[in-house]
Amino acid sequence: MNSVEKFRKDVRPVLQKQLGVKNINAVPKLEKVIVAVGIWSLATRKSLKDFDEFDKNLMKISGQKPRMIKSKKSISNFKLREGLPVMLQVTLRKTKAHDFVDRFVKLVLPRMRDFSGLSDKSFDPQANYSIWIQNYNIFPELALDDITIPMGLQITLVTNTKNVAKSKALLQALGFLFK
Repeated sequence: MNSVEKFRKDVRPVLQKQLGVKNINAVPKLEKVIVAVGIWSLATRKSLKDFDEFDKNLMKISGQKPRMIKSKKSISNFKLREGLPVMLQVTLRKTKAHDFVDRFVKLVLPRMRDFSGLSDKSFDPQANYSIWIQNYNIFPELALDDITIPMGLQITLVTNTKNVAKSKALLQALGFLFK
């Protein structure tokens, strides 16, 4: 049984009773997970024009090839030029998103130093949740030799609900711990 079927059979009925929703299709669900690494600060260095290391590491973490996001306009105060690479991003949907969340909750969060729960202030107005990890070397898929330059990782969990309380209940049902 994959993680989507497990969510449908185990988590969704419990969440329906908890939220008091009559229709099972109205229960909030995870639509997609966006995993991103910001690399624009490295793009100005002459020796780091090739981002293969970050590309391979993000592919190992997510199981999907990342796409390069380039800047849309120039900003002189940030030494940013139009067309300069600024981010590597992966969008995971359905089974891959649920598998990633399952691995993240069970393997990565316990490996974080001094972890006492996630902040409940990281919800945006659309009830999506964003997590910033200072160093992505805590993922078990990566070996010590894979990382030469430690970088941060941004993870955004997009839900189909616009209510923060329902979104938080969904994430707690998926295994997230909040302070």
